[in-house]
Amino acid sequence: MAYLYLKAIHIIFVVSWMAGLFYIVRLFVYHIEANNRPQPERGILQNQFVIMQHKLWYYITTPAMALTILAGAGMVYINPSLLSVNWMLLKLGFVAGLLIYHFICQNILNQLKHNTFSWSSTQLRLWNEVATIFLVAIVFTVTLKSAVDWIYGLTGLILFGMVIMTAVKIVKYYRLK
Repeated sequence: MAYLYLKAIHIIFVVSWMAGLFYIVRLFVYHIEANNRPQPERGILQNQFVIMQHKLWYYITTPAMALTILAGAGMVYINPSLLSVNWMLLKLGFVAGLLIYHFICQNILNQLKHNTFSWSSTQLRLWNEVATIFLVAIVFTVTLKSAVDWIYGLTGLILFGMVIMTAVKIVKYYRLK
């Protein structure tokens, strides 16, 4: 029964973590685009984005990430045989990638807080889709388990990523028109 409670907690905090990751990068885009505004509007907007980003990151996103990892570790502790199945190892690889994504976002947050703008809004829009690719990869891996053919799954994931990236470029084209 403890396993099922941990699983429910894990799913709840995965949703919270992903929502935070999706929204933080959107805030980064708006923060960067505020550079195109005249003063004092630019300063007001950027100060507000720093506050919003800080609260989202440290009050929601990072705690949700920590609770997701703790609940997942708890499930593995209760059922260590999970580590002997290929789908779980693949999922953990994708989770490791998502953790790297998380900490790169934290680095971007710290840069923006110090008025360092090394990403364009287009680059951040593309970066935002990386989290979607990780989410799709993890959900399909967990749902299909051993039923998935890894080669077809990986090919599908790459194609999905290409479709998302193309969609971002198309939206940019029409937005600039």
